Amino acid sequence: MSKHLDRLRDEHKDFELNALNDSFAKDPFKAFQEWFDYACSSNQPEPNAFSLCSVNSEINQPSSRIVYLKELRREEFVFYTNYQSHKSDDINENARVSMLFFWPGLQRQIRIQGLASKIPSEESDRYFSSRPRSSQLGAWASDQSRPLASRVTLEQKLKDLEKKFPEKIARPDFWGGYGIAPSRFEFWQGRPSRLHDRIVFEKEENLWVSHRINP
Repeated sequence: MSKHLDRLRDEHKDFELNALNDSFAKDPFKAFQEWFDYACSSNQPEPNAFSLCSVNSEINQPSSRIVYLKELRREEFVFYTNYQSHKSDDINENARVSMLFFWPGLQRQIRIQGLASKIPSEESDRYFSSRPRSSQLGAWASDQSRPLASRVTLEQKLKDLEKKFPEKIARPDFWGGYGIAPSRFEFWQGRPSRLHDRIVFEKEENLWVSHRINP
């Protein structure tokens, strides 16, 4: 075992920054916005990064990766990706996904479960046009998740695209956004003695119902 793992195995960190009391928001989107805004204002690194977990329906294999929250609109969490990537293949087969935001400096996590679906193409167009030119070219250059002969091949493709698109770059059809409509939230706040606060919101007949669960 790594010497660092040996040290970390025996390290017992306590959590005592905050608590979830009875004044906690009764609406999960309001609670999320408050926590997210606080993570941003307290300079947490990449506060909009979250782990997205999808499941391949053929072999029931979960896969996780870090993506970035770009919008929260109409009660959906929006991220952008290549529609031909492995994550998109999974979502096309099984729209059920989970999200995990983790802000270690605040000793907080938010777990979200829901259904993912493509957002309207005009919304993807609008976001794509706001991206830096280099990112727009990168979206065209990458056959995301597919085999790559060499790094040289990718870099040459990028050079060819720079010549193909000397000015405005249109969004490729294979790239765009997904919106995740939540069905369950869990807000986790670290507490002393590992007796963490956990508040769950679940949707029942279009209403959000909350309760605590054991740490």
